[in-house]
This record gives sequence, C-alpha cells and structure tokens, in this order.
Amino acid sequence: ATINVKTARPLDMRERIASIGVKANYDGSVSRLPNEIKGDKVTPELSGIYSDTFGNRTLGIAISGSYSKRSSGSNNAYTQNGWLSEAYNATGGAFAGVPASNLKNFPTSGYYTHTNDMRYSVTSLDRERLNGQAVLQFAPTKDLKFTVDHTMAVNTVKSKNLENSAWFGPSFSGPLTTAAGTAPPTTFTGGPVATPIIQTATWDGTHDYSLNAGQFSQKTKLNSTGFNAAWKVSDALSFDLDAHSSKSKTTPDSPYGTYATMSLALFTQGNTTAYYDKDLPIMESKGMVYDPAKTNVTGSQFYNNLSDQTVDQANLRGTYRLSSDDKLLVGLGFTNLKNRAASANNFHGDWSGIGPAGGFKNLAVGQYSLGGLFNRIPGHDDPRLFPTFFAQDFEAQRKQAVANAMQYGSSSTGNVPMSQAVAEAYFAAPTDFSQPGASDWRTTEKSTSAYGQWDHAFDTAIPMNLSVGLRYESTKVESSSQVTAYTGTDWYAQNEVRLTGGTSTFGTKSGKYTYWLPSIDWDADLADNLKVRASYGVNIGRPGFDQMLGGTALNADSARYNVPGSGSAGDPALKPLKSKNLDLSAEYYYAKSSYMALGAFYKKVSDFVTATVVQQTFTGLNQPASGTYHQAALASGIPADRPDLIRKFIFDNYAGQPGVTVTNAALGQGNILGTVPGTQPLQFNITSFANAASDNIKGLEFNFQHMFGNSGFGVSGNYTMVKSGLKFNNNGDSNAQQSPLLGISDSANLVGFYENDVWSIRAAYNWRDEFLARRSDGGGNNPVYTEAYGQVDASIGLKIGKNLTLQADLLNLNAGYIRQHGRTKDQVVSALQTGRRYLIGARYRF
Repeated sequence: ATINVKTARPLDMRERIASIGVKANYDGSVSRLPNEIKGDKVTPELSGIYSDTFGNRTLGIAISGSYSKRSSGSNNAYTQNGWLSEAYNATGGAFAGVPASNLKNFPTSGYYTHTNDMRYSVTSLDRERLNGQAVLQFAPTKDLKFTVDHTMAVNTVKSKNLENSAWFGPSFSGPLTTAAGTAPPTTFTGGPVATPIIQTATWDGTHDYSLNAGQFSQKTKLNSTGFNAAWKVSDALSFDLDAHSSKSKTTPDSPYGTYATMSLALFTQGNTTAYYDKDLPIMESKGMVYDPAKTNVTGSQFYNNLSDQTVDQANLRGTYRLSSDDKLLVGLGFTNLKNRAASANNFHGDWSGIGPAGGFKNLAVGQYSLGGLFNRIPGHDDPRLFPTFFAQDFEAQRKQAVANAMQYGSSSTGNVPMSQAVAEAYFAAPTDFSQPGASDWRTTEKSTSAYGQWDHAFDTAIPMNLSVGLRYESTKVESSSQVTAYTGTDWYAQNEVRLTGGTSTFGTKSGKYTYWLPSIDWDADLADNLKVRASYGVNIGRPGFDQMLGGTALNADSARYNVPGSGSAGDPALKPLKSKNLDLSAEYYYAKSSYMALGAFYKKVSDFVTATVVQQTFTGLNQPASGTYHQAALASGIPADRPDLIRKFIFDNYAGQPGVTVTNAALGQGNILGTVPGTQPLQFNITSFANAASDNIKGLEFNFQHMFGNSGFGVSGNYTMVKSGLKFNNNGDSNAQQSPLLGISDSANLVGFYENDVWSIRAAYNWRDEFLARRSDGGGNNPVYTEAYGQVDASIGLKIGKNLTLQADLLNLNAGYIRQHGRTKDQVVSALQTGRRYLIGARYRF
C-alpha cells in the first residue's frame, strides 16, 4: 500500500497561522532505574508553525518545526534462550542421567521443557528528535497549483542496559545440599508438555553469575523532497501529480559502536533455583554474595550497524466526472526502493577473564533491591527472590578492561599483553563490513501500479452508492547478500563453541510477482437514521526486508556446549500475503451524535509469510563436544552436564593430539576443534521464511457512542471478536514446524468524555486479549504468547480565551505490565514493567 502524506499547505488555509507549543514529559519508569543508567524524569518538547499567503493568495509559504527529548525506562525479567521442548526419553536430553532424587514428577510420557537461563534486565532510553519542514506553493491560476516541500528529521536514540543473569547449563545432577543450604528438586507440572515450576541448577559455589553492562547509540537522518501539481482542466476533469525522493541513513553514534555489552562475572554462585509459580520469575541463590576479589570481565560484544534506505516514487491520478451521479478515477504509480543493512561484530569469549581474579576489584558496583525494580509485578516481594541487583558503569568497566588487557592480555588470545591501540580496538566495534562474520544485505524493489475506479450514486427510492475498482501491482525484487562460509569449529571455553575460518562472498537472488486486485463497495440509506454497507476487496501485504534477504547467515558465536548454533535465511522470491475480504455493517443513528454499529468480516488469507526454525548441518562444521574424547570422558563417570570437568579430562589425557591444544592447564584453557575423531555435525537452528497455507479469519465488531443530551457528557466504545483456524499446537517439540497466524485476538475499549467550548476531558480503558506474538522463542519452534493486557489513559484540555490551550495527557495510569509465556503460563518468557507517563503542555496561537 502507498500512503499519501500531505504536508501543511498554506493555500488550503483561509488565514495566517502562527503558533508555538511547549510540553513537559514526565515518565515514572525512570524512577525505578539504578542511578548508573537513570535519565531525566522530566524532558521538554517544543513545536511551532508559521503559514501565510501572499500576492492575492497565489503564493504560500509554511515553515514548521519541533524538538523533543524523552527519557524512559523498562525493567524485564526474561529468558533469552527460550524453553526447549523434547521427548521425555530423548537421548542426551537435559535431564538424562540426573539422579531421581534431583527430580520430582518427571514425566513418563509425552514431552517436557526446560530453560537454560534466567535474566533480570533494566534499560534506560533517551531519545532526541528534531523535525523541520518547509512548504512553498504557487498558484498562477485558480485551476493550477504547484507545491514543493522538504522534510528533514534527525532522531538520536541512546540506551543503557544492565543485566544480571544465571546460566543453568544445564547442570542438574550435582548435590542439592551444600554448605549454603538445601535446594529443592526440579519439579514438573503434569500435562502433555510437562513444565518445571521449580528448576534447580547445581553449582559448587564458584560458578559465574553474569553482571552485564551495555549501551546502544544510533542516529537516523531523514531528508525528503516532494513535488505536487494539481490541475483542474474543467469542472469534470482534474489531474494530480505526486513525486518525492527520500533518503534515510542510520549510523552509530558512539565511539564504541551501535551496541556494546561487557560481562562482569561474579564467581560465587552456588545452587540456583528458578521458580515459575508467580507472574515474576523468581531466582533463589543461597550463599551468593558480592566479593570484588572474585570478579573478572569475561564475554564482550561490540556491534556496528549501518542502514541506508532510498525511496523514489511518482504517482499520477486523474478524476473525470461523467455526470452528477458518475465518476471515474484512474491512477498510475512507480516506486524504486533501495535498502541496505550492514553489521559487523567483535565478539570475545574471554571466559577465563581479562587478567587475574580480582583485577576489577576497584570497579564500583552498586547494589539495589531486585524486588524493588519490579514492584508492579506480583512476586516482587517473594521471600525466595535473590535480594540484590548489581549495577556498574559501562565506561568505567571498559576502561579497566583496556588497562588489564595492556598488562595481561586476554584469555581468548593467549594472555599476551596488548598495546594501548590494540586494547582500545579490542573493546570497540569493527568498521569493516566485509570482514568474515560481517553481514551486508542490499535489496532493490521496483514496483509499478495502476488502478481504475467507477463511482455511481443511484437516484432511487432507497439512496445507494456503488464503487467498483481494479488495481494492478507488479514488483521485481533483487537481493544481494554477503555471507561467510566457515570452515571449522572450536570448543574454546567451558560452554562456548565458535565457528572459525571462512571467507565472505556476495550472492544475488531475485523474485517477482504480479497481482490484479478488485474491489467493490456499496452502501444504502434504508432510512434517515439507518445505513448499511457491504464491501469486497482483495489486497496484499509485502514481505519485510529481513524476510527477503538472500543467502544463509550463520552466527559464529551462537553455539554452546549443549545448545545448537543459530542462523537466518531469507528469500526474495517470497510472495506477498494475499487477503480476500468481505465486510458487512449496519449503522443506526438513534439521536444527535449517538449511534450503534454492528459489523461482520470474513478474510480468506493465503501466502502469509511465516517464520520457522529448521535444524540444519553444514559440511565441515562439527560439534567438538561429541567426539571420541568426549565419549571417553563420559565413560569415566563424569556427568554430561559438567563440561568443565569434561574439558579437563580431555586436556589431561589427549593434550597434543590432533585438534587438542592446551594453553593453560591450571585454568582449564585451551582449544578442542571439530576435527577431533568421531565428532558429529553441529546442529544449527536456522530461522527461515516461507509462504504458508491459507486460512480464514472471521469476526464481529460492535461500536457505539451515546451523548447525554446537550450536557457535553458522552460515552463510546467498541468490541472486536476475531477467530482464526490456524493456531499453534502447544503439545509438540521444538523441532516441529508450524504456521499459525500471529496477532489474532479480541480487543475492546471504553471511553468516557466531556466536551464544551472550554473543556475537553477524556478517560479511556483499552484492552487486548491474549495473542500469539512470535513463533520462535530463541530455542526453536516454540510459541510466545502475550497475555491479556489493559491500560487506562486520560486527557484534559482547557482553552483559555481565543489563543491559549492547555493540555495534559496521562498514560498508563494503572501502571500495567506486559507478561509473555510459552506453551503454558508457567513458561515465563518475559515480564516487562514500564510505568506511568504524564505529558503537560501549552499551545499559544498568535
């Protein structure tokens, strides 16, 4: 679809316009952030416009601009790697070999799930936006008018993030009782997909608890120039020509890249239990305390992202009035769209640290109440919840990491001291988008469209209107992508497996499609206060750029000891979603400004684009933790969920053998390659896109508005009920491919208001029922459902005299939170809390 954006046009206004607006934004979510990342609670917003005409209304000029700054925050308790579903008796499953005493109610049939991580994250967001627009109009005659406009926008987004996370390994076979106390056994629910409402990872008190600090910063610049010519040839015939050229570019706005994150590991974690019986997931870790002498920076990532988009578009429209009852509309359009998205990443798995333990003991780490950060979500006051959230400054942590690397080097590069220049580059994002592992996606989409429409008004006893139209759409897509062909794998740390070698190459794929899209609209006035409508039409929805990227891109750092790697693949030959729509409605106006309306709709949807996760293997990429040496370690009695002990066994017994290199035996540092004997192919979860089968969507919609006489008081509302046949089957494993529709749910809102010449007051409750938000949760083909959510908003407007207006908008007054779950409500995927937001402003018109 093409959206016709019309700028402020001075020749369409009957008088000079000059006004300025001032607004203050208060966001309550900022108050629940640690001081290390907290932004401003109150931020400004300014806007203004000037529009006037000259030369007896033959020349018009309009200038407008706005500046806004906003700070906000969000707190999220979530799992990043999803809920993994597998058969109860799966070979090599997460609980294979775990003592029976460590499990309770473990299923004897069907499927079970588990998760590998639990995370608590807090994020601050600072956005600064500057918009400007200039419009020039010239009308040499009353029937001919030219418009030229230019729009610019600069949007800068900066974000800081802190995250405390526990990795479960999985490690479930160790003793439940330690010096810190006794942890409960992993306990499952019943049902076809058993879910652990209690999940205990067994650690020895020296495991690493990750304290991540990160930041995101990017700037987007938009420039768009448009031209319009409107020519009224006669009373019956008119033409409109619209054209524009627009360019948007997004670049990093930080010396460290678009996104950077560093993990400060706290090596005091013992047995850790996750409870999923509350809205907020609860993590308990008895005996874990902050000891600066047992900290070190381990993993780090520094990303650079680049995005360019250019759109050139032209449309010619014509209207011809055949008679007072008949009208013809025709149009022709051309679009040329180019999109580029590139990224490069410096990932360092320094899991044995940057320098000796305690090398970061002088780094200031704040401590906050973990429950206090999530005080709107039930479970925040649970006595089992680990009490502390740790917070550090990203830049201070990076500065110390650079100093340590200069003195000691890094564990992933052989602990060779670095120069300052090398250390600074080590902890910064790359700028070479052609290096191995980098991605560079370029898509060109060229479209031609044409339409014709006939409008007719029937002069009959029952007034009726009919519109019949046909639209032609033809699009060609060409996608070039840079992908890296990796040649090997390396098990280089306790849990981490990375891809090695390889070169980057460009490949190009293409696709095209053509559609004829009919439409029919009819309405009739059965009475002065009763109108009925009927419509039939066919429309399409184009695939997104990420879905059309050619080639398969593997994430070089995504694989783990027991977790498959990941990647993505697009297809420029994807067809657009196609929908055949039938709509029926009736409207009854029973009083002045009061009405009721009932509508029914039926949509036959085909070729909707679905994302699925497919397990694939690639030649030469083997899982190092699967070969003969790994099997020998298991045969010696080492549990499968102790990769640290397995690596030590291999280093002790096979050092110097092909594919095994020991760099520091005392610290368990070394490399085990995928070339060791007997290794199996490394599995990859590849997210791919395809056109799925057809489905029907049907529903009813009820709307009403009632005014209480001339009092100014009124109420309005609507309820929409939607049904779809394509739903997710929750009773399966993570490898089963499914194609359900996303976003299908009932919704409703209710608004009460009061309006007169001075006051405008509104209060609204908006509600949406549970819906399927994603088909993958990061761990395979697992659903993510967003639970039912309601929000209360209000606004108050006061007009003082002819020129001054005061306005207050009060958003999310009930401080609602958003919760997402997997196959069952116990499988918490995310519990997100923001806060109330208040906007208070004034506008003065000169």
